[in-house]
Amino acid sequence: MTKSERLAAIIARFLSLSSIYLSDDVLARLTELRAGETGSVGRRIYDAMFENLAMAEKLEKPCCQDTGVVQFFVRAGTAFPYLAELEHSLREGVIRATASTPLRPNVVECFDEKNTGDNTGTRIPWVDWELVPGSDKLRLYAYLAGGGCSLPGFAQVFMPLEGYEGALKAVFDRIVSHGVNSCPPLLVGIGFAGQADTAAKLSKKALLRTIGERNSNPRAAELEKQLETAFNSIGIGPGGLSGNSSVLAVHIEQAGRHTATLAAALSAGCWAHRRSLIEIRPDLSYEVLSHKRLGKIRLMEAEQ
Repeated sequence: MTKSERLAAIIARFLSLSSIYLSDDVLARLTELRAGETGSVGRRIYDAMFENLAMAEKLEKPCCQDTGVVQFFVRAGTAFPYLAELEHSLREGVIRATASTPLRPNVVECFDEKNTGDNTGTRIPWVDWELVPGSDKLRLYAYLAGGGCSLPGFAQVFMPLEGYEGALKAVFDRIVSHGVNSCPPLLVGIGFAGQADTAAKLSKKALLRTIGERNSNPRAAELEKQLETAFNSIGIGPGGLSGNSSVLAVHIEQAGRHTATLAAALSAGCWAHRRSLIEIRPDLSYEVLSHKRLGKIRLMEAEQ
């Protein structure tokens, strides 16, 4: 097996693991929300969620039938030796995971309206690149973006007089109108910037942050807390069937903006928020940083 083939095999098994096991922080937050739920319907929904997760682990099958469209967020050291073949390995990993896990084929080519059958397609898997000068390691986030949790997504540029109030009203209205269809409790990612495309990208990157970590800007961190309280007060609850908590968390990311414009965007993750992080080193040893409760995970058959 060549180094490139080994990298693809690691990525394939990593994607499989991401579809079966929730990350440590998401599982911990769901456990906390389950313990705090007082409604009888909400408690039954949480019980069903945890029974589902237990069955997924026992059977080693995806915890949700909608295994989403694969998105990768790459933080690659400029000295990582496999940069040239990385995008090919990511694509090959998706194809292998689709067949072996299996992942449900979800990718349909726009305009042709034909399913590709292997979860790849034009610009899919989506790859977001960030280079880290001097590092020889690869940190790879995988996110399985399901159809339901993608429903609330939007990006908009607001008139100057609308300000933050107008942007937050739009975000709140979107959760009220679409959150019930998105498999709550939701992880809400919000991006603020000067352009719609920048805000949209930041809202998705907000979903990668570990639950419990706050924005480094004190005003943004306080807004995260206020929005969590506000969203929970709606009473959407687990599964959209009422309850104490409607969100796992609210994460905000921001960029500098033009003096005359404020853009805001929303991305959401469902209760089965399948976001995973692996670190791969130059010798292709690795550590799955998002799932430490599972101990040293073996991703290659030859290592069993």
